Amino acid sequence: MKVIRSIVVAVGLSMIAGAASAGPAVEQLKKFGTSAKSAQGSFEQTVADGKKLKRSSGTFSFSRPGKFRWEYAAPYKQTIVGDGQKLWIWDPDLNQVTERKIGNALGSTPAAILFGESNFEKDFNLFESKALPGDGAEGAKLGWVEARPKKKSGDDSLGFQLIRFGFDKDRLARLVMLDNFNQTTTVYFSSLQLNPKIDAGVYRFKAPKGAEILVESSGQ
Repeated sequence: MKVIRSIVVAVGLSMIAGAASAGPAVEQLKKFGTSAKSAQGSFEQTVADGKKLKRSSGTFSFSRPGKFRWEYAAPYKQTIVGDGQKLWIWDPDLNQVTERKIGNALGSTPAAILFGESNFEKDFNLFESKALPGDGAEGAKLGWVEARPKKKSGDDSLGFQLIRFGFDKDRLARLVMLDNFNQTTTVYFSSLQLNPKIDAGVYRFKAPKGAEILVESSGQ
């Protein structure tokens, strides 16, 4: 579950820069960024590390810019909430809440494309891509986009090597991220509802009584 934190939480990540290329899938990602003001649905996540495969699942919602709620239901419960300024991670098993400021640092992270402002091209170069063997038969039917932050690859804040988005027409179906430890995280989105009315209270968080609260700096 730490890996998804690098998708929705990590600050100041970067990859190899390059020239953007336009195509149908790139246009789908741009449309998603401008037209999907809010969304909610379910997800299944796998993390592949060598021969090991870890699975988890849950629900999510977001409202642009920068507000999101990501809840793991299985195999362990964990809640990640961002209100645009602060982020909270609630781990019931540890009875612990981690709090940090988000500020303006969302810009060069994967979360900027999923939940942030629609002008993410100022921080990312977008490339038309193709399905890879590991994407499976269903993945072969999707349109793929590769997003690369414009920061230099030598930046010590690098957290991932590559992030890809798979679209089924105009709907985001899959996210694939290869991190610096050669772990591949794949998130499969389902029951996706675009632009539902989401109560603002969904993005507010109050620490449960008796929980340990850890306040972290915003980092990079």
